[in-house]
Amino acid sequence: MTDQLALDRQLCFALYSASRATTAAYRVLLDDMGITYPQYLVLLTLWEQDGRGVRDICDALHLDTGTLSPLLKRLDTLGLIERRRSSTDERRVDIHLTAAGSALRAKADCIPSALGTATGLQPEEAADLHRTLLRLGESLRDSIEHTTHHQGK
Repeated sequence: MTDQLALDRQLCFALYSASRATTAAYRVLLDDMGITYPQYLVLLTLWEQDGRGVRDICDALHLDTGTLSPLLKRLDTLGLIERRRSSTDERRVDIHLTAAGSALRAKADCIPSALGTATGLQPEEAADLHRTLLRLGESLRDSIEHTTHHQGK
């Protein structure tokens, strides 16, 4: 009989281990750019659409403002972004790339293919894994929302 609580049978541990290895691989690629992996994720959102609100970035990255704020502060200190109050809603802070932040995109252009090579996965395997992980994340977030809603939280 197999032990259902054996570490090597846990999906959570496989995800955790793969996540740590992925972050370490990104660290090697991002060191030359002087940014961390979480900062890279923020920059990705801004390279897609500059001038996003803080709440919009939080939603895109599935982060709370308490986690995002220090990332934004550090990116601001590095001269890669600037925070501006919205002209239409004073409560809203919009995040804009500086010229240096925009220019960093060109240095980051090789990162997806370098990481793809590092994974050892064929492109179709990587695409399948990507779809599976997106579906997994969505299902788990829905499950958590459903559970907390029914518990009256």
